[in-house]
Formats: sequence, C-alpha cells, structure tokens
Amino acid sequence: MLEDFKLHIENHFPFLKQNAFLIAISGGVDSVVLTHLFHELHYDFGIAHCNFNLRNEESDEDEAFVRRLGEELSLKTFCQTFSTQEYATIHKKSIQIAARELRYTWFNSLLKTTEFSYVLTAHHADDNLETFLINLTRGSGLEGLIGIPQQNDKIVRPLLAFSRHQIETYAVKNKIQWRNDASNAEQKYLRNKIRHGLVPILKEIAPNILDSYKKVSQNLIESKMIIDDTIKKIEGKVVKKEGDLIKIDISEMLKLSNPKAYLFQLLKSFNFSEWNNVNDLLKSQSGKRVVSKTHEILKDREFLLVYKKTINEKVNSNFQVDLGTQKVDDNTFLTVEKSSKNAVQNKKSIIVNKNLVTFPMIIRKWEVGDFFYPTGMKGKKKVSKFFKDEKLSKFQKERTWLLCTKENEIIWVVGMRQDRRFSASISTNDVLKISI
Repeated sequence: MLEDFKLHIENHFPFLKQNAFLIAISGGVDSVVLTHLFHELHYDFGIAHCNFNLRNEESDEDEAFVRRLGEELSLKTFCQTFSTQEYATIHKKSIQIAARELRYTWFNSLLKTTEFSYVLTAHHADDNLETFLINLTRGSGLEGLIGIPQQNDKIVRPLLAFSRHQIETYAVKNKIQWRNDASNAEQKYLRNKIRHGLVPILKEIAPNILDSYKKVSQNLIESKMIIDDTIKKIEGKVVKKEGDLIKIDISEMLKLSNPKAYLFQLLKSFNFSEWNNVNDLLKSQSGKRVVSKTHEILKDREFLLVYKKTINEKVNSNFQVDLGTQKVDDNTFLTVEKSSKNAVQNKKSIIVNKNLVTFPMIIRKWEVGDFFYPTGMKGKKKVSKFFKDEKLSKFQKERTWLLCTKENEIIWVVGMRQDRRFSASISTNDVLKISI
C-alpha cells in the first residue's frame, strides 16, 4: 500500500510536498495509518486531535495515545478538549453536528495561527460509499450522490482511493497500534447501521462495489461539470446583481425547459428547502416571498429578488441617534460628527445645520403618511411617492431608513435624499456631518 499511496499523492496532491500540513487524528486505525504513511514518506506535517469528552475515560485515553504517538514520531502535536454535549444543548444541534462544527472551527484556527497550510482527514473509500447511501436515503441532489470530495479548500482527503480493508491490512502487517472507538459499533447512528448492516450485504452481492461506486462517482462529477457550465451561461441571461441583491428575470426563467431545476441550481447555496414554493413565486402575485434560515426571495413585479436576511432586522424599529457611530442593522452604521460646511456631500453623507436639530435624533423605517421636503425640489413630497418615483422595490422600501428629529420630522431618507429644511446655508457656522 505504501508504494500505491506514494504514487497517489504525487499524482493527485503534489502540493503537499511543498507545504507543511496537519493530519486530523482520532487514534483510530484510519488516521493512525495515514500518519504512519506520511511519516514513512518523510513529509513535513503535524497531528491534531479533538477530545470531545463523550466517552469518559476512553476519550482521555485516546488523547494520551495520540500524544505518545506524536512523541514517538517526533511530530508537532496539538490537542483540544471540547464540551461537546454542552455546545450541542446550547445550540440545539445533534452531537454529530456539534462535534463537526467544533472540529472544523478549531482546524481553521490552527491554519491561521500556525505554519501549517492544510488539514488532512482519513476518510476512505468505504466512508465515501456510506455517505452516498446516507444521502440516497435522504433524497439528496447531485452533490450528495457524488460523495466526499477529495479536497475542500484547505481540507484534503488523500485516502479516498483506498478501502478500509487495505488500511487495516497495512496496519496489521506493519504492527501498527491504534485505538478502537466502541461507539463505532453502536446501531443508534444511521452511518453505523449502514456500515454494519447494509454494506456487508452489498459487498456480498457485488464484491467490487467500491470500484463500481468510484466509477459512478466520477461519472456524476463529469455530469456536474456540464451542468455547472450550463448554469454559468444561463446565469448571465437571467441574473443581475446589485450589491448584495440578486435579481432573477422571471420572463427569462419561464423560457427555460425546467425553471424549477434551474432555480435550484442558481439558489442552492442559500439554504432554501421548499423548492415547490420557490418555483410557485414565478407565477404568483407581487409581494409573495419564501424564507430560508439565511435568505429571502421576494416576488417583485417582473423579478425575483434574493437577499440575505439581517440578524437584527426589525421592520418597524426605532433607534435613538447621538454623536458618534451607531450600528443600525447588520449592513448599516450611522456616524454623526461635528464638521465644516465645506465637507463633501453625496448619497452616503449629508451636512445639516446643527442649530436646527436636537439630540437624540431618531432613525426609523418609513410609515404610511410620511412626507418630507426633498432637496432640489419645490414643496413637500410623500415618502411613498418618492419611493415610487425612484422605482424602489418592496425589498428596498423595507430596508430604507429615515433619520428624523425628536419631533419626527424627516432630516434624511438615508442614503437617498436630504430634507432641505435642515441643510446648512453659506452663513451656517455650526454644522454636523451625518454619514453611513
């Protein structure tokens, strides 16, 4: 296996020879063998172990084993202890998801604070087949059926070409010691049920199933490449981006052979799950929307508007504003400071007569009946009419702030138009600069 592994790394991961890396090591046979293989090949690496505190003394014994292995092989060793159960309870996540989040957050922090450039995990061919079967039972899309990628940015999986049998055979032949995790035999986890119940039957029916799935996975990867190329072309025709706002042209979408499938490909990274509802937006009334945990889609006349939800979003929130800088929402900070009347003014910055305003000022969302006296215009104008003339979408209206006096008179439609009543004249000496 050592020679096959050496050629595999040289052919598929040549960058590892020029970069120091970490191996994520549990103490189990897979990660221990991966460590020994790279040690035999004289690569520059260290090892990183997560103690999740889920198996009492066994967890501490695993950590002690890893520390001894690091000393024996003269490897830089990192160990981190986690309160996994507490984290899972606080964040309302399963133990498996909690452990995954804790593990990869720590790995990323190590890459930022050490000389190591990559983290290698010991996922192998059997893990890949199990992942495919798990995703198949969940009705996964193409990405899930492809299986585990060989590389995800800084996470590298060099053992995917090798089976569990090959790894264990190498360990026994070379008298390598490892730790057995008793939880891997527990049938309460779906992966273990598939590993110990379904996979042995499949291997009995089709002894070459790992090789067969490898071919299937490669075919799916190549199919995905074709899909990605097509989506890039379609995206240029139907999608317009205005800052963080994504606008999807409905008339162009309806010309496509399967709008729902294209919408999925265009929006799959935004955590939507109710794809029938997303598709229904194409023919629904304006104002209808679909929400995910991170994004919203709003039907606005001839477009679908996709935008990121703000954590502190409150449609009718009022905030008091004093001198200094204040966070208004996740995307907006407002600064009020003393200035000179010669300061630059633009859509993101205005100058007002300090003597015409009193603190605290108020910043709020617009309400029916609001009006102001726009600079550059005569008379007053309803804010709703101003929005209409500016061709603001419902999405933009909901996210536009008004800066007002304590008496609720509008000073600034923030980022758009100032009220001329509060402008600084040539003779004004005391001025304030207000900017976002």
